[in-house]
Amino acid sequence: MIVAVAVLLAAGCQWPRDAEGTLDRVRGGVLRVGVVEDPPWTVVDDRGAVGGAEAALVERLAAELGARVEWTEGPESTLIGALSHQALDLVIGGMTRSSPWTKEVALTVPYFTSKRVVAVPLAADSSLEGVPVAVEAGTPEVTFLAEEGAVPVVVDEVPAGVPAVVPDWAVDPACQRAVLELGSTDHSFAMALGENAFLVRVEEFLLALPPEEIRGLLVQARGGTGCGR
Repeated sequence: MIVAVAVLLAAGCQWPRDAEGTLDRVRGGVLRVGVVEDPPWTVVDDRGAVGGAEAALVERLAAELGARVEWTEGPESTLIGALSHQALDLVIGGMTRSSPWTKEVALTVPYFTSKRVVAVPLAADSSLEGVPVAVEAGTPEVTFLAEEGAVPVVVDEVPAGVPAVVPDWAVDPACQRAVLELGSTDHSFAMALGENAFLVRVEEFLLALPPEEIRGLLVQARGGTGCGR
């Protein structure tokens, strides 16, 4: 084993290796990133400019690699197809570990866990029995709230200052507190299969990020917390 490792090192072999040499190509070059719009993780404005928490992280990663980011916006299925054929290096957009694309692409280790909680004003009672709670349409929390005795109020956008289902990172302790956790989601980036050296490099970058720093980026992209927006 020692001899084998010595031979690899002497030959200048990189381990782990990229099947298509992604890490070597990106260093000092171009990082090709697919963007699925999913605020506040990713935001694309009318001019096509890309922002959001994950976009900020990608820009930082690119800076560490001495690379320029080339953005491509599109639907998730299209971008995942491009990623699986090595036409992109990363796909971002609030992707989770429960993604249906795990056979086509690789997902990084989770870099952030977002919890869904019921947040109430500080002066409110902790009991949710009979309490109207704002919840976004089309989310499974509607059923969970009813099971807790709350009265789900389905809205297109959760207003500030009322009991509501929100991500835990959006709770402002100056005016809110979480009284019930409804579930959690692990977030990852998507990458092409076989690009193991690049995967390791990206995961090293993501795992070094303090959770509070990611929370700050999300709050900034969202436009404030539950009190300040």
